[in-house]
Amino acid sequence: MGTVTVQRGSGHLYPPRPNTLSLLNDETGSRAALQAEATTAISRTDIETQLPEASESAHSTLAVRALAQGPKAKASLGQLASARGSEAGDSASIRSSIPNGDSGDVESLFMDFAAIAPSSQRQEATGLLDFPEFAADDIDDDGILSEFEAVGELNEEDLLLQRWKAKRKHYVILSAAGKPIWTRHGDSGLISGYVGVIQTIISFYEEANDHLRGFSAGDTRFVVLTRGSLHLVAISRMMESDNQLRLQLEALYMQILSTLTLPSLTHLFSVRPSTDLSRPLQGSESLLSSLADSFTRGSPSTLLSALECLKIRKQHRQAINNALLKTKASSLLYGLLVAGGRLVSVVRPKKHSLHPGDLQLLFNMVFEADGVKAGGGESWIPVCLPGFNNSGYLYMYVSFLDIRDDIENSAEITKDESVAIVLISPDKEAFFEMQGMRDALVTQMEKNGSLKEIKTAIDNGRPTTTDIVPGTVLHHFLYKSRANVQFTMSSYAPEFSSVTRRRRLMSIYNNLHASIHAKNTHVKVHHCVSRSATSFGWVTPVFEFYCIAEPNTNRNALAQSASKIAQWVQREEERLFIIGGAVF
Repeated sequence: MGTVTVQRGSGHLYPPRPNTLSLLNDETGSRAALQAEATTAISRTDIETQLPEASESAHSTLAVRALAQGPKAKASLGQLASARGSEAGDSASIRSSIPNGDSGDVESLFMDFAAIAPSSQRQEATGLLDFPEFAADDIDDDGILSEFEAVGELNEEDLLLQRWKAKRKHYVILSAAGKPIWTRHGDSGLISGYVGVIQTIISFYEEANDHLRGFSAGDTRFVVLTRGSLHLVAISRMMESDNQLRLQLEALYMQILSTLTLPSLTHLFSVRPSTDLSRPLQGSESLLSSLADSFTRGSPSTLLSALECLKIRKQHRQAINNALLKTKASSLLYGLLVAGGRLVSVVRPKKHSLHPGDLQLLFNMVFEADGVKAGGGESWIPVCLPGFNNSGYLYMYVSFLDIRDDIENSAEITKDESVAIVLISPDKEAFFEMQGMRDALVTQMEKNGSLKEIKTAIDNGRPTTTDIVPGTVLHHFLYKSRANVQFTMSSYAPEFSSVTRRRRLMSIYNNLHASIHAKNTHVKVHHCVSRSATSFGWVTPVFEFYCIAEPNTNRNALAQSASKIAQWVQREEERLFIIGGAVF
């Protein structure tokens, strides 16, 4: 085994104060207006905490080499400032994306970015990162698919261990007493020896009043997250930063809280520190596994700490909002209409907000777990939403809608085609009330044509990069609206349809995201090159943009395409994002 390096430290990492905030000093009033309206995100405090944390260690292989100052480097930024898209768009408000807000011209945003005085930054505004050819490129389709297969139940322990070690990604949860609670691969008997080693290492640092946060062994990275009496451990040979792995562990921890609540979890361990938590969690293992597998496949939502919405016209979304408000039950807390894991519409109290982590848990439960979907018809489920209140349960009504006339068997409907109504109430006796609201809502949406519009939007799918910018060099992009804590992206098809190619794509995005949000990085435009791809990242106080193209793609062409797509997103904002939602 290779050299072991240990990363430790107490307390939490805090997001750096981006130097680029100074870019909008002249428009502080307008900048505040970005979050003046209600959003699905949530509250101003929540929005700030959703800004990506500094990556403590984005792997030592991510070496940033600043480009020398000169006309060539500045020319690429000039392209960002001057490139103007010509794509026609539906009239859509861009008030929450453009600081000046009084016109649809995005030039002021780009000029703000390009007009920084050289002395105001410690580094160049662009950077070239040399990435090694990451190991994910060596995984074939069978290799990545085997990540999701069971280790098996053979009698030969050596063979089982060999299969277990072949997995590139592991998640292990253990108690402070060293008792295995859950593992994505294998069982407690198979991994007990490894859990003992991990517990010994963690205890060594705790005895010194320190907290172990991560360590490396050869090409494997171990990241540890301690929450109360639980240690959550990610073991990865994929290209992910510590911060990205830690966000995944946080999501798994929230999944546990959604089943047990924090007071129950605390009580169990206070009464008996050696409690076998696998029993109280029985039945929710599939939720943990489906969530973990989404991270292994690559989850843009988790990477960006944001939600994706279904792209529909502003007036159609407003019609759905009106239907939700018109049919609202008296005990309703939240109402959601979700299509294939993408939010269509939401109704919420004026003084209550939604946490992206809570919605990720709900979507995982509704669309990924076998129980809810297999049940068909209707479900009534107690659930804790930790971001809303980690101390108690709410009650979730779920009903899947049959909007496909061409499919007789509902089992043939794919995840991306599934449409669900999710109604949440604090009243455990409100099932029939929620059922009545569901029936009334469906009737309203049938009358105003909303169900047909949702079906059309699902059939249309996400646009390709060439649909948005004909002839663009970009193959894929991610765009996050920081004020709305939502993101949009281009279609995976045709180039990233397979699980393997999608995983490679997310590996590139992971590297790009980690480098641009690294603790000491002041560079907010990154041009990254590897033998397999060229990628481009661009972060402003308003949005984050990441894209990928062929190797050796011209940097100016990347910047021009990024500029045009950013303009398109801002024109289409109220189609792509939910701004406010229905509020009562």
